[in-house]
Amino acid sequence: MTKDSADLLTIYLNDHLAGAAGGVELLRRAAQAGRDQAASRQLHDLADEVAEDRASLMEIMRELDIPVRRSRIVLGRLGEKAGRLKTNGHLFSRSPLSDLLELEAMRLGVEGKACCWRTLRELADTDPRLDPQRLDRLLRRAETQIARLERLRGQAAVATFRAAEPKAR
Repeated sequence: MTKDSADLLTIYLNDHLAGAAGGVELLRRAAQAGRDQAASRQLHDLADEVAEDRASLMEIMRELDIPVRRSRIVLGRLGEKAGRLKTNGHLFSRSPLSDLLELEAMRLGVEGKACCWRTLRELADTDPRLDPQRLDRLLRRAETQIARLERLRGQAAVATFRAAEPKAR
């Protein structure tokens, strides 16, 4: 690996680490704010898994001798907090649209994580420091997380946009 490609990989993995930090924050906050107890439980479980995935990424970075840029992690958390400022129809409180928008953001974040695992898996073919089986497991877990988030997103979409029942005459 050239110095330029090593520098690019450092930036790439630190960006994903920052995204994971923000993702854990978002998942935990959404789990606490949720109105549906079953969905809240699933989001709490997903937050734990994403935190484990973040730890796996940090371990991989250590094995690749890539430094963790703490400032990027702080930026990821700040980005999650800034993402709370959205036009959801309510200025200071949650709206029914909040759940849907957050689930879409969470799903996009996990899609990005899956891309990271795929990239590292491709690099594992030429870099013996990367464990292909571990990366395959992480990728399968990300795909399972995407499916779970999609189910929750679909439920939130229906709940948010459900047509009002016609009034009896």
